[in-house]
Amino acid sequence: MPPPPNNTAPTGRRAEYAQATQQAILDAARDLFVDKGYFGTKVEEIARVARVAPATVYAVGGGKHGLLRTLIESGTKAERIDEVYARMESIDEPRALVRFMIRTTRTVFGHWADLMRQVAAAAPQEPTVRETQRIAHEGMRAGLAFAAQRLADMGALRDDVDVPRATDLFWLHLCNTAYFVRTDDLGWSLDESETWLAEALPRALLAHP
Repeated sequence: MPPPPNNTAPTGRRAEYAQATQQAILDAARDLFVDKGYFGTKVEEIARVARVAPATVYAVGGGKHGLLRTLIESGTKAERIDEVYARMESIDEPRALVRFMIRTTRTVFGHWADLMRQVAAAAPQEPTVRETQRIAHEGMRAGLAFAAQRLADMGALRDDVDVPRATDLFWLHLCNTAYFVRTDDLGWSLDESETWLAEALPRALLAHP
């Protein structure tokens, strides 16, 4: 009896092609969003740079809003989030946990700052972009709240700082807007920002900074 036909290879090739097409579209969208802004970018331009038909951009990426949302969500993939939470859980020294939060947010901001500038610029005028921004903010605040609770569990917070207040203080120092103020408005480098945060944030949060 002859062996059954092997459809694994064609299926695999189709999946690889689909993944490569999606990645090309996402890369093109990110570059254009950064260079021209969300409103200045057209689907036809994304298609041209990605070397696909405009209809493919809609079918694969869901148009501009779908692409922007996918780009933002790709920065918060489950495995990365799990690693960050596991690391927060493993740190049992308050200052070390604060330093970890500073370094983590600095790294994320350094990678995503150019795109997040465009998100912040478009959000006030575009509800769909505003919703994407809200989802990103909620994810970040959840991580900051977890860190605040860890500090509380260690008995490390100041007497006048509870977990909600600690979460707000983390947000005040570490959200994208705070980084934009330091880097864009004040002209600080990320090294200068990190040095200042390492001094200011423990004083704001910890009973014994």
